[in-house]
Amino acid sequence: MTIVDLVQIIRKRIATVIVTFCVVFAAVAAFTFMSPTKYTATAELFATYTGQADSPQNSSEMSSGASYLSTQIKTYPQLIKTQAVLQPVISDLNLNMKVSQLADMVTATNPSNTFMVDVSVEAGGATQSADIANSVANNLSEQISSALYTDGASKSPIQLSVVQKAVPPESPSSPKTVLYLAAGVILGVIAAIGAALLKDMINTKVDDTDEVKELTHSASLGTVPRSDVFDDTRPAVVGNPSSREAEEFRRIRTNIAFLNPDVHDRGHLLVITSTEPSEGKTTISVNTAAAIAEDGKTVLLIDADLRHPSVAKSLGIEGHVGLSHILSGQATPREIVQKYWKPNFHVLPAGRRPGNASILLNSQVMHEMVVQALQQYDYVILDTAPMSVSTDAAVFGRLADGVVMVIGKGVAEKKELEATVQSLGTAEVPVLGYVFNLADPKKIHSKNYYYYEDDNSHKDGKTKSRDKNKRH
Repeated sequence: MTIVDLVQIIRKRIATVIVTFCVVFAAVAAFTFMSPTKYTATAELFATYTGQADSPQNSSEMSSGASYLSTQIKTYPQLIKTQAVLQPVISDLNLNMKVSQLADMVTATNPSNTFMVDVSVEAGGATQSADIANSVANNLSEQISSALYTDGASKSPIQLSVVQKAVPPESPSSPKTVLYLAAGVILGVIAAIGAALLKDMINTKVDDTDEVKELTHSASLGTVPRSDVFDDTRPAVVGNPSSREAEEFRRIRTNIAFLNPDVHDRGHLLVITSTEPSEGKTTISVNTAAAIAEDGKTVLLIDADLRHPSVAKSLGIEGHVGLSHILSGQATPREIVQKYWKPNFHVLPAGRRPGNASILLNSQVMHEMVVQALQQYDYVILDTAPMSVSTDAAVFGRLADGVVMVIGKGVAEKKELEATVQSLGTAEVPVLGYVFNLADPKKIHSKNYYYYEDDNSHKDGKTKSRDKNKRH
C-alpha cells in the first residue's frame, strides 16, 4: 500500500477517522483533567565510608571500603520502603496512612557511578511532599549511620548525610497536561488511521468511484444519486426536467457521445449491464435512453433481460408482449415496438419470460434484429441481465465493442466486480465506462458540476462545452 492509497482510504473513511480521533483524544483528555494533582519533592543524601576505627586508613582499606560502599548503596532503594525507615516518618508527621501506603509514595534511586541517594516523594500537596521527603531522608540516614554490627559495639562504617533538603515544588509533577494531550493527539491519529484501514479491509462492498475506477480500469460516465425521483414511472428528464437527477443524465448523455467515434452507416449500440441484481441498471438504461431522445436522437430501448424484465414496469407501459415473442417467431418488431414520450423514442419490452432465454438471446434472429435496428436508429440501448446471472452482456458486448457497467454503491461486491471485469476481458469485451449509481446525494458537490450540451449541440457534431472538473 502506498501513501496515496492510504490518503484515499482516509478520505473515503473520513467520518470514521474523525469519530475515532475525537473519542480517543476525549478519553485521554478526560483522564488527564480528572487525574488528581500530585507534587514531587526530592532530598539528596551522600554516602561516605568512615571505616571501623579512628586510625588512619591505608590505600588498601580505602579501596576495599569503596567497593563495600558501592555494594551496600545498591540496597538502599529497597531499604527505604521498610517499616524501620517509614514508621518513624508516620509518627513524626502524624500521617494518617499505613506503611504500605507511604511506601507507594516513596522512591529512592542511586545515580550511576555515584555515592548519592535521591529520595523522592509524590504527594497530593507541595509542602507535604517536601516534609515527607526530608523526614524519610533523615530516618534513612539515621538507620544507616547508627546501625550496629552483630557484636553490639562497632558502628556502621558508612555514613549517610543529607546534602540537599527537599523544598516544596512550584508546579505539579502529575498529570503532565501538555505531554498527555500531545500523546492523546498521537494516539488519536494512530487509532483513527487504524480504524479506517480496518473498516476498509472488512468492507467488501464498493463504496466510491475511486474503487470502481481501480477495479474496472475505465472512466466514469456519471454519478447518479439515490433519489425518490426515480420512484416515478417517468424518467427524470420527463417527469422532473429541471431536477439535479435530470442534469446527471444529461451529463451521462454527453459523456456517452465520446465513447465511440461517429459512424455513418449505422447507429450506436449501448449494452448496459451490472454485476449484481438491484444495482439499478434498468433505471440507468431507461433514464439514459430518455436523455438521449431529449437531445433529438432516435432511440430504441430494448429490454434484453428476459429472466427478470423490468423496463415496461419502470416506464408504466404494456409489457406482456415483447422481445420474447419476436425471437420465438410469434410477432414482428413493427407490431410490438411502442412509442414513448417523443416520436423518436421507441421501447421494445421483454414480453413473457421464456424458459430458454439464453438460446433466444444468442440466436441469429436476435443478432439480425439488432443489426437492422442499428440501421434505423441513432442509438440502440440493450438492458441486459446482470453478469452474475448470465453472460448475455458479454455476447452483445462483442457486437457493441464493449459494455457500460452500472455499479450500485453498497450493492456491488468488490471481488464480484473484479471477477466480472476479468470475465469480460477474457471474452475480449472492454468496459467502455461506468455509471456509479445509488450514490450519497450529500457527497455530490457543486464543484463537480458538468456543463452539458444543449438539445441541438449534437446536430453539427460539435460540443459547446466539456467537463471542466472530472470527478473520477
